[in-house]
Amino acid sequence: MPTASPRPPQRIDGRTARSERTRNAIVEAHVALIREGDLRPTADRIAKQAGVSLRALWSHFADMEALFAASGERILEQRDQTHEPIPADLPLPERIEAYCRQRARQLEQIAPIAKASALKEPFSPALQSYRRSHVDRVRTELKILFGREINGDETMLAALTATSMWPTWGTLRDAMGLDPEAARVVLIRTVTALLARA
Repeated sequence: MPTASPRPPQRIDGRTARSERTRNAIVEAHVALIREGDLRPTADRIAKQAGVSLRALWSHFADMEALFAASGERILEQRDQTHEPIPADLPLPERIEAYCRQRARQLEQIAPIAKASALKEPFSPALQSYRRSHVDRVRTELKILFGREINGDETMLAALTATSMWPTWGTLRDAMGLDPEAARVVLIRTVTALLARA
């Protein structure tokens, strides 16, 4: 019985791997440009930063909306990688301190991304979706960490969530001119005041 000719998986796998590397390079370039302060990077600048042609960029992403979606997913992944679970059995003051310290660090990290997203989010379903995902993650963390104190109070949970999001942090840092440490102290005081009602 004749044996079948071996297939050349290496060529297919190699093409797939190159394609994935190019796609990742484009997403990383987009995120990097925003982090560096370019809040509205053009396709030309993204392609140049990624070291690929403009044609390669458009062959991987149908439009900028598709690139926003991929970049939003990457940012959520990066957020998850730096997130450290806080034990829910710590005394309340320690939980508040640990939560606010971590949240302040995360908000500082996403500052350029949040500012760039705010410019485009009203017109971008992808960015709106990732904003909702981010809000859901913060709400879930708060419910787990302060579940005893929240005790099903949706108004308190909404207040804690709003306090923990970028618009509040951006007001403290940019509109009010507070440095990160001063903004973190305000965050601690606000969270403490809200949970003191429990």
